[in-house]
Amino acid sequence: MNTFAAFSFIFVAGMLQAVGAVMNGALNKAMVNPWLAMAISFLLVLFLAIGLFACMPKPLPSTGEITQMPSWAPLGGIAGAVAVFAGLLLIQKLGAGPVNGVTITANILASLLIDHFGLLHMEQHSLNPYRIVGAILMIAGVALIAKF
Repeated sequence: MNTFAAFSFIFVAGMLQAVGAVMNGALNKAMVNPWLAMAISFLLVLFLAIGLFACMPKPLPSTGEITQMPSWAPLGGIAGAVAVFAGLLLIQKLGAGPVNGVTITANILASLLIDHFGLLHMEQHSLNPYRIVGAILMIAGVALIAKF
């Protein structure tokens, strides 16, 4: 996949994430119980993943690849579930802009730290003045969106 296609895909995924947060908020409102709403949301994701796996079952990991996997690697879904739960619980109260803005800004700030320190086996990309200004602009932008 070329760079333009990769960034286009990420852009669409980001837009869908914003729409998904609003959908989850509506689901939570209808279900009344946020745990039930999250279970329904993730159950549908599970069915989609099983269906896609049934259509495209290869490649499969070898035993060696599984044993070399970091112990924390499967926990990414749980980390994502926290963001989904926060969104479905708070989006109706705070609005889509502030909830998604804070989520994305927190994601950027954490990503900058992960890159800078090479955490979780990521290649190191040091902080520089441009990245720091970008982070400050993100924080300022979200503050404006939340306030107005």
